[in-house]
Amino acid sequence: MTTTIINWPEWQGGMNPDYKMGNQVLSAIVPEVSGAQWVDVPVTADADSAGGIDGGVQLTEQQSIVRDTLSKIQPQRIITLGGDCAVSEVPFDYLNGLYPDDFGVIWLDAHPDISTINDTHHLHEMVVADLLQVSDSIFAQQIQNPLQSQQVFFAGLQTAELRPMDQLVKHLGMAYAMPEQFINGQPIQDWLISNNIQHVAVHFDLDVLDPDDFRSILPARPHLDRNQFGAAVGSMALDQVISLLTTIGSQTDLVGLSISEHMPWDALNLHQGLSQLPIFNGGLHS
Repeated sequence: MTTTIINWPEWQGGMNPDYKMGNQVLSAIVPEVSGAQWVDVPVTADADSAGGIDGGVQLTEQQSIVRDTLSKIQPQRIITLGGDCAVSEVPFDYLNGLYPDDFGVIWLDAHPDISTINDTHHLHEMVVADLLQVSDSIFAQQIQNPLQSQQVFFAGLQTAELRPMDQLVKHLGMAYAMPEQFINGQPIQDWLISNNIQHVAVHFDLDVLDPDDFRSILPARPHLDRNQFGAAVGSMALDQVISLLTTIGSQTDLVGLSISEHMPWDALNLHQGLSQLPIFNGGLHS
């Protein structure tokens, strides 16, 4: 099967330019895939609003490039390196069209990203709502192969911390499991069987991880008071997630994997600190 790796340092979905550095580090550490085609998505430093979405102009341009590229290459598997969570939207739309009879999405995230245009102006918070075409956003209108609610499983949600903007998870009766419910992947296995899902795409937002276990995520910012973070903080261990993904890969055909919201604080802080030194700016007398 042909595999395409989409390297997408997109940051406008959450308006956080630091995800560009996160992408650079992530793209350097992911394993090589023999025979895979690597696609770099051009991302600018601009962020112009469109349709009530911050950076909507640039996000539309980027999505159009990715959509056209996938249509031309027609891969059977897609690995997407973000960037923020918005990078999953076009690849998962494509894969649902490629495997229309037995495709499912596992959204491995501390947050469901299912808000509507009435709740947020950040695309990375409405990706699932776009894929379901319930967000009323300009991006939902571009979805060619909309998902049905039973095709999505939310893994790792902190349901006690769901915000008003997250409530479509419950209103649509969608499947989910909290971190403590995973025993050998059983909740997901039951969902796969009951919905006859054979082809799976996983959205792996790194913030599903416990910041004490994995340091390169937004809530692991050095000296941050996590009680003031303002959103759910993940609690899964990296070993637990890898075991879960391995189990999923043994039970289904894993045709999509997006890795998003990598925030390498040490690299970012070192880069920003070094950038202040005269020797990196032509010296004192330049």
